[in-house]
Amino acid sequence: MKNLRKKFELFCFKNRDKGIPNLMLYISIGTAVVYLFSAMSGNALLYSLLCFDRTSILHGQIWRLITYPLTYNAGNILLTAITLLCYYSLGRAMENIWGTLRFNLFYLTGVVMMDVYCMIFGGRASVTYLNLSLFLSYATLYPDAHFLLFFIIPIKAWIFALIDLAMVLLSLLTDPFPYNLFSVISLANYFLFFGRDVLNVIPMSWRTNAARLFRRKPKQPKAKVIPFDAGSYQASSASPKAPYTHRCTVCGRTDVTNPELEFRYCSKCKGYYCYCQDHISNHTHIQ
Repeated sequence: MKNLRKKFELFCFKNRDKGIPNLMLYISIGTAVVYLFSAMSGNALLYSLLCFDRTSILHGQIWRLITYPLTYNAGNILLTAITLLCYYSLGRAMENIWGTLRFNLFYLTGVVMMDVYCMIFGGRASVTYLNLSLFLSYATLYPDAHFLLFFIIPIKAWIFALIDLAMVLLSLLTDPFPYNLFSVISLANYFLFFGRDVLNVIPMSWRTNAARLFRRKPKQPKAKVIPFDAGSYQASSASPKAPYTHRCTVCGRTDVTNPELEFRYCSKCKGYYCYCQDHISNHTHIQ
């Protein structure tokens, strides 16, 4: 599985410019058009033609499988505009990091996952969880990025991400089947594309303390009495080799787990701190 992931990342890196460029711009504009048309006409005709409906799809309206991401509605025009601008910015940032192809596959995977689950078990696919996977992905890549709560209070992205994941876990435990699995399936593209890297939303200090807490002490083997031979004794100065050469201080990726990345050392940080190409210009300087 690890080799398969490396091959996939290498394939996406070599073909990063293929696909639909600036995908989130088209989705945001399409969503705005649907919202404004519905608001000006006073009815939800266009919305009802594009939203996910299992019965209508089974009767031949298969376009609903891919048009429901355009039916987002935050309640009022101001909040909807701010939300669309936010998700466009997140998607644009991720596309710049991943490349066009990988971002397209990420978003398409989320759409298909929800389509398959809702067609089998029922329910209505919602773009809300699809946008949540977009935010979680950004928070995983940039856990120290700041968002303004109530447009005033700066909160780091990893805090919002942990709150969202806690709410998903709560719904998994409280909602009845099959609706309890809907949120998990909706985020399947996030877990599939990031794998173990989802742990980057947890601060490094927390992970270190947890590792120390749950680390099991290896059993010490019984010492064997070996006769000392002064003639054959040689002192060895060799030290064990490190599993990697460079490791990003922010996200924890190394030149072993992600050989396609470049690593640099920050001259403004007080100390010898290494950062990957995604965080060398986007991190809080350590003083």
